[in-house]
Amino acid sequence: MTMDFPEPRFISTNGIRMAVYEEGNGFPVVLCHGFPELAYSWRRQLPALAVAGFRAIAPDQRGFGRTDKPVQIEEYDIVKLTDDLAGLLDALGLDRAVFCGHDWGGHVVWEMPAFHPDRVAGVIGINTPHRYFQRMGPDPIAWMLENYSARYYRMAFLEEGVEAGLTPDLLPKFLSGLFRGRPITMEQYLAAPPAVRNLEFEFIMESSLSPDPAGRTFMTAEELQVYVDAFARGGLTGPFNWYRNIVRNAGILRDADSRVSVPCLMISAEDDIFLPPSLTEGMEEYLPDLEKQLIPECGHWIQAEKPEHLNRLIIDWLTRKFPR
Repeated sequence: MTMDFPEPRFISTNGIRMAVYEEGNGFPVVLCHGFPELAYSWRRQLPALAVAGFRAIAPDQRGFGRTDKPVQIEEYDIVKLTDDLAGLLDALGLDRAVFCGHDWGGHVVWEMPAFHPDRVAGVIGINTPHRYFQRMGPDPIAWMLENYSARYYRMAFLEEGVEAGLTPDLLPKFLSGLFRGRPITMEQYLAAPPAVRNLEFEFIMESSLSPDPAGRTFMTAEELQVYVDAFARGGLTGPFNWYRNIVRNAGILRDADSRVSVPCLMISAEDDIFLPPSLTEGMEEYLPDLEKQLIPECGHWIQAEKPEHLNRLIIDWLTRKFPR
């Protein structure tokens, strides 16, 4: 690993072997990455949290990095993903933790209070709003077709074998073009043509593989290689299988309790076109102890685009809610 990122310890949880990276002591904060990311995506948060007096814990989640990658699609539903995190606490001998998640990791941490309420001391959602999938209703496919299009990237990801198109020669270019800071402002996005506005798979691929991708780079070649090596070695079927449970998850979550009584923090990025800040409207109805923050001039990859700003918001909230 680079940037003095810690070596993992390997634990057993919920029937899988999980790679876990830790730094610091104090109240535990579990950092859950999204797609297509790794525990390494928290490389700028682990040391900052450790210095602030917290125990930062970042797993490679199921299907990613050095953690096991079951084959069956149903092995990646929301029950399995939340059970993994409860088992992580068991393996580390911890009763409770604050769960912090970005992108898909955000979906998981927001559901932890529904499935494991006694293990959750607080929730931090980064970009991902509370109850995102419940908003799609009982038929997520119909919702995606109505609000986006048949080529919306989440729709495309449901196709069997679509990940095979990201061949070893394309993977470095794709990841290099995808991981860019603020490639488009929210204003530009809202005025963009349908293929862009609907976040169509072909548009994302074309933009990422462009010889001159939009947005600023925020990774060194060495950092990017960590991702390239991980996905070249482990493949993308496991990560894509998270998406292939959208319909299954809708059924599972239909009767889940959406109220979260523990302290919650929601941090949005002004120019995240995948998870715009507008999606956080109405969260207060379910979260009586909620604080909201907005990071301006920032796109989707918030941990690397604006790490100092993000760290400051997280640590301020943690220090107030969970003083040493």
